[in-house]
Amino acid sequence: MDKALLVIDYTYDFVAEDGALTCGQPGIDLEGYITELTRKFLDDGQLVIMPVDVHEKDDPYHPETKLFPPHNIRGTAGREPFGTLHTLYEERKEEILWVDKTRYSAFAGTDLEIQLRARGITELHLVGVCTDICILHTSVDAYNKGFDIIIHEKGVASFNPAGHEWALGHFENSLGATIIR
Repeated sequence: MDKALLVIDYTYDFVAEDGALTCGQPGIDLEGYITELTRKFLDDGQLVIMPVDVHEKDDPYHPETKLFPPHNIRGTAGREPFGTLHTLYEERKEEILWVDKTRYSAFAGTDLEIQLRARGITELHLVGVCTDICILHTSVDAYNKGFDIIIHEKGVASFNPAGHEWALGHFENSLGATIIR
């Protein structure tokens, strides 16, 4: 096993039309692709990791408090995987590594790198939301740590179409990522 799938922030709050900080239809449109890719990785015995944003209710110290409305609050349904991914997660959660993250990057303040190195992972496949925020910051950290990066274009979205397109170019041209189109 030398590759892992990171399903980043594909939660109710970030995807559902009534989510607290939703990217809406672009995120909803990823549901089938992300669920099937997750199933394929699991069926092939590959590592699946779900780095998921977590916030504390009314936290005045978190920098995002000034930038965004409250979202992905610990203990709420907003943190649950969205749609059919939720069903797959419930069926196979013992095979999936859940990582709580408090910053945009899945590496910041987590043991993600330790988990990957312990398993000999060298290649990271990234899907989820938002392309130009959490996917971007995780990719930059992965690049700086020497991982090979694969971005699934049909598996990433943002509420900012221009930011989404810019990030795809940045992944490929500045981070040397492979974009699966």
